[in-house]
Amino acid sequence: MSAAPVVSPALAGTLSTKEAADYIGMSTSTLAGWRFMGEGPRYLKMGKGKRSKVRYRREDLDDYLAGCVT
Repeated sequence: MSAAPVVSPALAGTLSTKEAADYIGMSTSTLAGWRFMGEGPRYLKMGKGKRSKVRYRREDLDDYLAGCVT
């Protein structure tokens, strides 16, 4: 049995890309494409390069969704 991943207290309450995609009803590849194009919801990026960790704050996802209302 594997242990749950340890998340820094500073990142507690943030969502992984998969969790964020599920939260807003999009795919992880859509979020990745938006990040590449400089679009979509705000996110946290720890490190530089392709392998850096990405996390999303729920309030940033909510703000993004609120801005999509027409």
